[in-house]
Amino acid sequence: MYYVNQEQIDARLAFVPDLLKACAALESAWEAPESESELLLHLAQERTLHLAIETVTDVGSLLIDAFMMRDASSYEDIVEILAGEGVFGADVAAVLTELVKLRRSLTQEYNTLPRSGLHPMIAKLPGALSAFAEAVPAFIRKEML
Repeated sequence: MYYVNQEQIDARLAFVPDLLKACAALESAWEAPESESELLLHLAQERTLHLAIETVTDVGSLLIDAFMMRDASSYEDIVEILAGEGVFGADVAAVLTELVKLRRSLTQEYNTLPRSGLHPMIAKLPGALSAFAEAVPAFIRKEML
């Protein structure tokens, strides 16, 4: 029998709607940004991307541990393992892999990040995160049968 830390998974997945709202707010704010708020918008989108990465990798790590999947060697590997185990499809995996590849620059190279306009991931994120948030509970239910 598997031990699934459902409380931790649910808590992290419950945060996904906030990330979706942030993406929508950022997209609408970038339609006509005021120059004095541009830095704030850049920092907000960077934080939104960072929180999305942490949400995906935290939930992914919990699933990997719960279902005794092979150990991940990187953030990209977490997504690869989950896709390989059938948690979500290749289209979601492609976006999530692109997302987690941003982690290093967002957390270690933040002082030199190019900041110009809306980051392309902000538009891609809602679909992938929504699919992820639906796929995880479905996978858990399937595996617990």
